[in-house]
Amino acid sequence: MSNVTPAAVDSPTPPAPSAKSDDGGPLLSPALLQRLERLELVSRKIFRGRMKGERISRRKGQSVEFADFRNYVPGDDLRLIDWNLYARLDQLFLKLFQEEEDLHFYALIDTSASMNFGSPNKLRVAKQLAAALGYVGLCRGDRVSVQALGPAGRAAPVVRSRAALWKLLKYLDGLTPAANLDVEANVSLHDGVKDFVLRGMSTGVVVLITDLMDKSGYESALRMLIGRQMDVFVLHVLSQEELDPPLRGDRRLIDVEDGDAAEITVNQYVIDRYQETLKAFLHQARQYCAQRSIMHVLVPTDTPIETVMTKYLRSRGVVR
Repeated sequence: MSNVTPAAVDSPTPPAPSAKSDDGGPLLSPALLQRLERLELVSRKIFRGRMKGERISRRKGQSVEFADFRNYVPGDDLRLIDWNLYARLDQLFLKLFQEEEDLHFYALIDTSASMNFGSPNKLRVAKQLAAALGYVGLCRGDRVSVQALGPAGRAAPVVRSRAALWKLLKYLDGLTPAANLDVEANVSLHDGVKDFVLRGMSTGVVVLITDLMDKSGYESALRMLIGRQMDVFVLHVLSQEELDPPLRGDRRLIDVEDGDAAEITVNQYVIDRYQETLKAFLHQARQYCAQRSIMHVLVPTDTPIETVMTKYLRSRGVVR
């Protein structure tokens, strides 16, 4: 499916630093913040956190919360032996405890020109998703980095407490889509993810928020994330105009990223073919991700962010 949108879309004027979304409203409402505080990011892999956090690890370690017993084997720490059990059973058992650790969470946002489309705007929805997921991580003491793909990602802050939410929101507020037809600014998924990987980021959970519309494909970008042993999720953001185009009649379609143009007559036959192509595109993306243990979630932009977070992402195992 080619990266073609109905018309070239002008880039908005960069907003002044604030916690506002592109339409002037807050990215996260107070009511949504309260609901997000009860959620937790899900990691399907075991990562070693750098600092103690609020997350219960699946690894057994040392803390105050008892987890289980296991048989002693030579080389184990003698301080963990339960001597009361030894006195009763004449066997050596070790006490295991739940270990609390932090998690490194990354949200990678596609800011290419194709994301500056739709109502609601796809980039605005991507910012909301990144802010909401980032706040969930901050509430659990995780290390959170929300960043744009490409050079803008190098300036992204790494935050760890909910008191630092303002830093995350300020960074998001400064993100603008690449200008129309600006080939250099329209960083491909491959190049954007490559830049992220080459910066030597720690392993952790990474959520790629994108429309997957890249003429060079999305496969190589996802392979790089898998190669870094990341736990990868893809939030596939599409506008209602892309899912169900309202176009009819003679149209000139212009690709906002490279200027390719096509003159077409939009009738029911063309719409039906488009829907078939879109269906095949989504099926291929889901299948490619499923075969590589990547969770793929389609996010229509007209779905309320609260519904996405508390229903869509919860049911698909991104949060719990």
